[in-house]
Order: sequence, then structure tokens, then C-alpha cells
Amino acid sequence: MEPNEGTVLNTWKPVWVVLSEDAVEFYKKKTDRSPKGMIPLKGATLLSPCQDFGKRLLVFKITTDKKHDHFFQASHVEERELWVKDIKRALTCIQGGKKFARKSTRRSIRLPETVNLCELYSLMKDQDDGVRELVLEQEKRVFNHCFTGATVVEWLVEKGKARNQPEALMLATGLMNEGFLLPAGDLSKDGAGGGEQSTFLDETNALYYFADSGFFCEGYSSDDDVLVKEEFRGNIVKQGCLLKQGHRIKNWKVRKFILRDDPAFMHYYDPSKNDDDPLGSIPLRGSVVTAVDFVPDAKKHGADGNFFEIITSDEVHYFLQAATAEERKDWIKAVQVVAKCGK
Repeated sequence: MEPNEGTVLNTWKPVWVVLSEDAVEFYKKKTDRSPKGMIPLKGATLLSPCQDFGKRLLVFKITTDKKHDHFFQASHVEERELWVKDIKRALTCIQGGKKFARKSTRRSIRLPETVNLCELYSLMKDQDDGVRELVLEQEKRVFNHCFTGATVVEWLVEKGKARNQPEALMLATGLMNEGFLLPAGDLSKDGAGGGEQSTFLDETNALYYFADSGFFCEGYSSDDDVLVKEEFRGNIVKQGCLLKQGHRIKNWKVRKFILRDDPAFMHYYDPSKNDDDPLGSIPLRGSVVTAVDFVPDAKKHGADGNFFEIITSDEVHYFLQAATAEERKDWIKAVQVVAKCGK
């Protein structure tokens, strides 16, 4: 497994974590040659999610054969699920007397060093010469701002980014594993999470979307087969512009937010476009909203102060910044009321 940054208790310090054949090793920083500690996995058990710490979410626990507990906290839900999946695989291998090898992990694709996935992603998003975002229907659902796996593979070969279909598949899988391309439908999600390796599917019914696009999915009503936007029916409680941190690419962009109460949702839009379609939505029922003083990497993107965080009931974290302390206070109060009372 590729090393990820995690957090370990007693004092919740950030560490660099590596999963080896039979242990979880953690380092003070990525460049250290020797680990700060090591957790043997033989005879160990894994618990996820771990609810031992109340509001501290995204925690999982490894209990060693000698009954020592070790707690880790991921930075987002996808990161936790990747770690949990690979640690479970390692435990299964150890219990079965097999050797757990890195080649069997989710991120097993090894791309040539000359490949720049960030640059390739930018080219794919080019409005004139990139992969076209479409509205596609599948199994009584409509997927907005997405495209098929076959389209991606065809584009990579046609633009000379890959010499053939197998090489294009390798590039597409690399883009998906690094979070640039995300699976949209059931088929593509099964490919991304099934088996020993994540697989990008070169198929016309496998749907994907750009990580920072305006993707959203709508479902047909079972009664009259018309599109129902249930989450837009609530009364508008508050609206205005806030800075929002991206989920995959941690930059900050100005977004227009509209807070509705029944059902409880916050939708966000590109304020530079007169577009009724949101870039995304935050379900607020059962969510937690708090003021925060510090957000990692925010300063280098020009964001500093008046931050607040929304953690949804599905443990998805959203970091936002208001223009003033008073505005932050108003937004937090409004979201708290809707999260508690909204349906």
C-alpha cells in the first residue's frame, strides 16, 4: 500500500504510516529511515469505524495479539476505507499463511516516471479539446457532468497520450487511483473497489466524472418517471458566498451557498456562472458544524482565519471560510438549526 499520512494516539500526532507484509510501521516524517514504532499484525484485529472518541470521527483501531490498542484517524472517509481494506487484506493473508505483497494492493499500478497525471488531467478537462462532460441516463438515474470509460480510453489513444488500449487503461487507472477521475455508477464503483486491484473499465456503460466538476445524480420518481429534485424543495434559510476547500485538490474557491431547511441541504454554485445546477450539495441532517482555528495547507492557498467545518452524518468533512468572524458565527448558527430541525 502506498504510505498515507495518519494520526496516532496518545496525543493525536501526525505520523507517516506504511503497511508492510506483517506490520503497520509509523514514522515521525516521510523522510525518516527508521520507524518511530511498529504494530505487528499477526493475531491482530481491526475495528472500523471506532466510536471510542465521541466527536473524533474517521477513527479505526488495531488491537494486537497482546491486546494493545492502537488508534488511527484518517483525514477523510475515502482514505480510511482504503486503509481498512488493505489492512484487512493483510490480516487475511497472515491468517491463511500467505505472504501479503504490495503488488496485491489497491494502488498497484506503476506508471512511468515521465507521466505527469496533473498535467494530463488538465488536458482532459480542456473545454475545447478535452473529454466532454455529458448528461447520461442509466437504471432510472440521470448522471450530470460525466462520461464513459470507453470515451476516456478512446481520448487517450486519439490524442497520443497512450500508444494503445492497454496503455490507455493503465493511465486511466492511475488517474482514478490518484483521485482525479471518480466512479459515478454502480458498474464503475464495482470496478474501482472489487478484487485485488482497482480497475478502470473501458466500457460504454461504466460512468466516471472529474473530481472537481459539477457532477450530481438525480433519480426518477417511481410514480410518474419524471425527475424529482427532492432536496431543492426546502425554504431558503440563508445564502451568500464563502470560500470552500476542494476535497481532492486542496485549493480554495469562492462558491455561492444556498441553505435550505426541509429537506436540510446546503448547495453550492459557481458564482461566475448564471447556472441553476449546483456544483455539489451538503446533506445537513445529523451533521455537526463547528468553528475551527486551523486548516492544513490553507495559508499557502491564501485562506487564513474565520474557518468552520461541517461533518455530515456520513463522515464527509467540508472546510469553509467566511469573510468575517460575525459572518462565520451567523452561518454556524443557521446550519446548526437546520441540521437539528430539518428533515
